[in-house]
Amino acid sequence: PTGLESARTLAQAVIDAIGQPIHLGSQVVTIGATVGIAVAPEHGLEVDILHRHADLALYRAKAAGRNSFKVYTAGMDEALENRNKLEFDMHLAHRKEEFRLHYQPVVGMADGQVRAFEALMRWPHPTRGMVSPAEFIPIAEETGLIIPIGEWVLREACREAATWPGEIKVAVNLSPVQFRQQGLVPTVVSALVNARLDPRRLELEITESVLLADSDANLAVLHQLRDLGLRIAMDDFGTGYSSLSYLRTFPFDKIKIDQSFVRELGVNRHCAAIVRAVAGLGADLGITTVAEGVETTEQRDHLRLEGCDEMQGYLFSRPLPVTALRKLIAETEQAAQAA
Repeated sequence: PTGLESARTLAQAVIDAIGQPIHLGSQVVTIGATVGIAVAPEHGLEVDILHRHADLALYRAKAAGRNSFKVYTAGMDEALENRNKLEFDMHLAHRKEEFRLHYQPVVGMADGQVRAFEALMRWPHPTRGMVSPAEFIPIAEETGLIIPIGEWVLREACREAATWPGEIKVAVNLSPVQFRQQGLVPTVVSALVNARLDPRRLELEITESVLLADSDANLAVLHQLRDLGLRIAMDDFGTGYSSLSYLRTFPFDKIKIDQSFVRELGVNRHCAAIVRAVAGLGADLGITTVAEGVETTEQRDHLRLEGCDEMQGYLFSRPLPVTALRKLIAETEQAAQAA
């Protein structure tokens, strides 16, 4: 085999060997490995250059997730430079308060009334235009910048929600990284107190990864948060490995059915069966079910038939900037008074 083929084989062997379960008393733990590969002469002839290229490949492998390897390719230098520039701009944007929140309505399936608004981060970059959260959130998580940014999101969302009428809730996404800091619970308390927002009007959305990492400690934090009176939702339900088991682990108030299942309704009978099962499970456990990514009336009708409680998606509204959000709320209030 060529040097590159041998390197690939060795990298996979190392990942497999290190990934074997380790028994520590009553617990079983696993260790992940990530590998970057550069070989001579394809990727350079000098040790320093090969080392740099292997390091770039390792960086790419880390970005792809645990237990993977990447081979250096031309262009990785440019990609890293762009990434570093974006990280620098993010720090600057945070200091200059350039981030914005948009809010997407979550509506009742039965009556179409707004139940909550999900706060979603937006970054209007001065030269790049609107930067996708899919591009900058992973960098914020990797660098730890998500902690101060996440605190700002909580404070801003609670402050805005305190101006809304009635029982309309605000939903805020929490990153697994935020659970690694000791001050998450005090941060949430502070945001609620400063905004004078009833805790029952705040929903915190987490993904399965929160419970995958340091689950005992994170479970304790989730219980502390829920004891404040707020609601905890599991986002992207059904896309992970153990979503069902987590419903037994923690008393979630809401589960959000991932849009990948909603998209295939009426096309893939398996998706309809999964949605039906989740909606039935939610009804039996007293958990609200929300369908994400609803874009057509056909999808809405399917979801209503299957027993989903709420929906969110472009069929009702895209995420709205604050001015449009307030206009929607005012119009809703006027319509309610007229009725």
